[in-house]
Amino acid sequence: MESGLQIEIISTKLIKPLLPTPKHLQNYKLSFFDQLAEREHMPHVLFYPRDNSSIIEYDKFDEKLEQSLSRILTHVYPAAGRLSKDQLSINCLDQGVTFTKAKVNCQFDDFINQVKKDLNLAMFLVPKGIKDLSDADFDMTSLVVAQVTEFQCGGLALSVSASHPVMDGFSNFKFVYEWAKVCKFGILVEEINFLSFNFGDIFPARDLSSIFPPRIYPKNSDEKFVGKRFFIDEITMSGLRENLTSAMDSGELSFKPSRVEMITAILWRALIRVSEAKHGYLRPSLVYFPVNLRGKISLPLKENAFGNFVIDAPILFVPGEKKMELHDFVTLIRNSVQKTIAACAKGSADDIVVAVANSYKEYFLSQEWGTGNDEVDKCIISSLCKFPIHEADFGWGKPSLMHFGLRDYHTCWMYDAECGSICVQVDLKESYMHLFECNHDIKTFTKF
Repeated sequence: MESGLQIEIISTKLIKPLLPTPKHLQNYKLSFFDQLAEREHMPHVLFYPRDNSSIIEYDKFDEKLEQSLSRILTHVYPAAGRLSKDQLSINCLDQGVTFTKAKVNCQFDDFINQVKKDLNLAMFLVPKGIKDLSDADFDMTSLVVAQVTEFQCGGLALSVSASHPVMDGFSNFKFVYEWAKVCKFGILVEEINFLSFNFGDIFPARDLSSIFPPRIYPKNSDEKFVGKRFFIDEITMSGLRENLTSAMDSGELSFKPSRVEMITAILWRALIRVSEAKHGYLRPSLVYFPVNLRGKISLPLKENAFGNFVIDAPILFVPGEKKMELHDFVTLIRNSVQKTIAACAKGSADDIVVAVANSYKEYFLSQEWGTGNDEVDKCIISSLCKFPIHEADFGWGKPSLMHFGLRDYHTCWMYDAECGSICVQVDLKESYMHLFECNHDIKTFTKF
């Protein structure tokens, strides 16, 4: 299918806020946490099968999307602006969001069946050029880029890509979820109010050169990255808890682990074993575990704040110092995440900045653990569970399949699926994926 897949661009336009942004809001200050975000776009794709009972007529779906997006942007006004030259603020002059309408030359069910076998196909529906933006192009590109693609005989794919220095996962998914509600129910512009915009006041941007040493970027790999989806259902998770019960009874585990902690432990142990098989010896491993700090600090910051408020909790495995039992990994994950949250939970904004800076310098930018050390395996394991993205119903029902990210780093994305199960999208180099699929934990605890 890949060679015969053709996308036809029907139109591309800028969607602007329905109402002009007031003058006093036309310069939105970025925050310290926005400065820490990677300079890249973070896309996701939602797939919607045709539902003849949907409340939105299919021949008017693009019109409904455009109108509702325009109303949403009146509230989320920074998303319609552009980064300033100093990259410390957004000029909110209602420049607009790029909105593309396209068609693809295949039927929805055929495409979905192929995507389930080869997740890389989903990347064809990400707006062209998002993955390889140059530094100059990044500053000129819309902060949000959306593309709706119609399949033959019905069915849609909606891709939304947000500038990471402007939005984290919470802001991005909240934006799409509320956009869906406005589209489905025709919510009036004056009734839209779901985010607050005070990050830059509480955590003003800083001179990062005085806080961090020069950043070392990982070497680009010529090896192809591939994506796979795995499912962990409720029955499997109940079995996992039972397996950990003996550790709790013996005192080796002092708490009841969450679903995310258990799945993170399984994924991480499998990745460590894969690395051992590739290199012939057990290597140190560092997991970046993004933690949403909203609702976890004492400062007067609203839980629905727009922007970036994420810190990567470092979770370290050192061969010989840590055991390989599942409960050992669960404990390590819990303790590391709680330590990171505790460092930020109390104190002033300056105290939190110092805590974040110390964490980044000690783990992410250090010679021992940082990106410059090729003897340490590194990956991201991110939980999108409880984010409302699976509920994004534009009037066509809930998405039947989702895809996240750019696939350029070893990453595991967890998100809620049907009937209480959790889906994991795993992005790995191709040689790693072959070993990962054959790992005992992955074969035991997951389903394709």
